[in-house]
Amino acid sequence: MRLKKASDWLYSKSTSLVALVSLCLFLAFAALVLPDQSAAAEAYSGGMGSPDTSLLYSSSDLYQMADIYGAAGRRAYIRARFTFDLVFPLVYTFFLATSVSWLLERALAVESLWRPLNLIPLAGMTFDFLENIAAAMVFERYPIQIPIAAFLAPIFTFIKWIFVGGCFALLFFAFTIFIFRGRK
Repeated sequence: MRLKKASDWLYSKSTSLVALVSLCLFLAFAALVLPDQSAAAEAYSGGMGSPDTSLLYSSSDLYQMADIYGAAGRRAYIRARFTFDLVFPLVYTFFLATSVSWLLERALAVESLWRPLNLIPLAGMTFDFLENIAAAMVFERYPIQIPIAAFLAPIFTFIKWIFVGGCFALLFFAFTIFIFRGRK
């Protein structure tokens, strides 16, 4: 019942203006902030990448990343997780949740059992935050190992990408239904 209330609340707040603002904010963030963050991560990663942008990696890969980043890189990574990577999940979740809600509101019947799909972006954000915490713990304590954090970080990352990728697929699907229904 709480999920339905949360879903209904999200529908009620996802007006045309809010969806448009969320889109503009997302695009601005992607254009103005992401390139600098990507460049900084690339500078420290030695081409190995970052846990955040990897779909699949292992605990040993995570420790290898921590080693390659070096002490300064690990500090920068942790700082980014608790500054930039607190804001970015909020931005993309705001965009996905309001856009999906706005489209589904117009694409689905009020009694549709599919309406709570607008909550999926919240799951992506949750697993993004969990990933950040687990990976930051590994980077903070390196070379001391934290097996549970190193085990969970790749799982959280994979689940995050399932939800975030699924949200973009849902956005496309909802847009397609919206267009199809609009032509009728």
